[in-house]
Amino acid sequence: MVEQNTALLHAFVLDGLGGARSIDRQRLDDLQLGEQESLWLHWDRSQPQAQRWLRENSGLDEFSCDLLLEENTRPRLLPLPDNELLVFLRGINRNPGAEPEDMVSVRIFADARRVISLRLRPLLATDALIADLQVGKGPRTASELLLELARHLTNRVDELIAELSEQLDQEEDRLDADERYRPDHSLMLQVRRRAASLRRFLAPQRDLYAQLARNRQPWFVEDDDDYWNELNNRLTRYLEELELVRERVSLVLEAESQRMSERMNRIMYRFTVITGMFLPLTFITGLLGINVGGIPGADNPTGFLVACGLMVLLAVVQLLLYRRWRWL
Repeated sequence: MVEQNTALLHAFVLDGLGGARSIDRQRLDDLQLGEQESLWLHWDRSQPQAQRWLRENSGLDEFSCDLLLEENTRPRLLPLPDNELLVFLRGINRNPGAEPEDMVSVRIFADARRVISLRLRPLLATDALIADLQVGKGPRTASELLLELARHLTNRVDELIAELSEQLDQEEDRLDADERYRPDHSLMLQVRRRAASLRRFLAPQRDLYAQLARNRQPWFVEDDDDYWNELNNRLTRYLEELELVRERVSLVLEAESQRMSERMNRIMYRFTVITGMFLPLTFITGLLGINVGGIPGADNPTGFLVACGLMVLLAVVQLLLYRRWRWL
């Protein structure tokens, strides 16, 4: 019995007024719903008891059960006969020690009065939904339950994108404030990887919301399609922001590369100017240092001072020419 309770994470009967009552596994088989009531079952799909119940007691066909229990999924919508839906969504992974972009999958079967959801890892979105039901401000029908779950999943995306943007803002501010500052490459690569991973799942999820807005089910509440369209618009904006995040990462790395290139060019330019200054002087000292007879001033006691004076004069002339040519 404990194993059954572990497999069935939550079971609620929605009262049609925004509240719900919790039921246990023993009452599930004989449950009779009232006129305005709907049922929400939330299972841990890794448990064999959940898989067995889904195949033997849920009333779903084998095709639907196979899809709900398959290992790898992407966000998609699959209409079934009798106005039923299979919905596969992804949510931000906020579990301790997990990478947020490693999005958690939630598989949902929904019809007019019943919602069956399955997950492998915990989802904060379901906790928020249960909190709304407990205070009487939750969904009233199965369609609203599906919509509210999608809304809570989407809200978590907003938080992560804001976090990525804030990290980029800090790096850009430091880069602007200090010319010698070097961006954290590991952080930049992490931000870019997270943006790419989020985009991988959010793009098909946006299309899913658009499908639900266009293909209205008979059991949807009257204004549900407007809310699905709003979720679609929000995900479109998030995808645009993710694309902007990727562009900003590229700009930060490009700015650093350009600064390093300019710094290297300035250093090489200074070395070139210094080399040009000493090249004539080196030639003169080398010429005068030839150990052969006939060197001018070799027997003159002031020859060394004269040679030094000529080299100083040559250096001054070079310096004036460099300044006139704007090399310095």
